[in-house]
Amino acid sequence: PGLAASPRPLCAACCGPPPAWAARLGATGFLLSKCCFPIYKAKAGKAKRVRTIFTSEQLARLEKEFARQQYMVGTERCLLASALHLTEEQVKVWFQNRRIKWRKQSLEQQQAKLAKMG
Repeated sequence: PGLAASPRPLCAACCGPPPAWAARLGATGFLLSKCCFPIYKAKAGKAKRVRTIFTSEQLARLEKEFARQQYMVGTERCLLASALHLTEEQVKVWFQNRRIKWRKQSLEQQQAKLAKMG
């Protein structure tokens, strides 16, 4: 379910027909990244988002900006993204994830204080 048929079958030239488990899962199409390594093709028009790997310099700057302000919007986000050679979307998502991490850390600190007192 949710898999689209690929225009070409699994690398039949060297691999033969698709494995039995693929048929059981209803997978009819594969994309190959390197020979014989099947990857499911997502729904037409939707590519899986690639995880961004930030450099230590980018992370240091992002953390510095987060310490200054937890929300980065508009022109500031555009300028920061440009300076770090990232997209605005990458900066936006980093800030969203960092706020979640910050809230979790704050909650854990509060719980630790309460445990000490009680």
